[in-house]
Amino acid sequence: MISRRDAAIALDVPMEMAQRHGLPKWLTEAQLGEILDNPPPWLVQSRANRTGKRPVWVHLECAVCGYEEAARPKKWWPDFTYVICGHHRPDEVPAVRPGFVRSEFDGVGTRFVGIADVPVPD
Repeated sequence: MISRRDAAIALDVPMEMAQRHGLPKWLTEAQLGEILDNPPPWLVQSRANRTGKRPVWVHLECAVCGYEEAARPKKWWPDFTYVICGHHRPDEVPAVRPGFVRSEFDGVGTRFVGIADVPVPD
């Protein structure tokens, strides 16, 4: 059985849309396959409306331990150099390169800290 969340990720739609359009809490692989093979009108319209500016889901993977999850990206997220689980120490991440400055962002996904290394401004 596939959860509604996993189905939303596979269909590349937000959870709210999956729920609004009646996807059950649990689907069989055959049911998901049918939706993928013969998308309903709401899914066709959703795909047609995409601008491609921002993904619906992003894949996050800890640079230290490899823990993974899918999350909805937030508008405030920069392009992260690394994401790490919140319990890892900062010294477990590769050192910042010369000429770059590091910023850390809490609240990425369910357990991550986002790390963005950007060039030092002139």
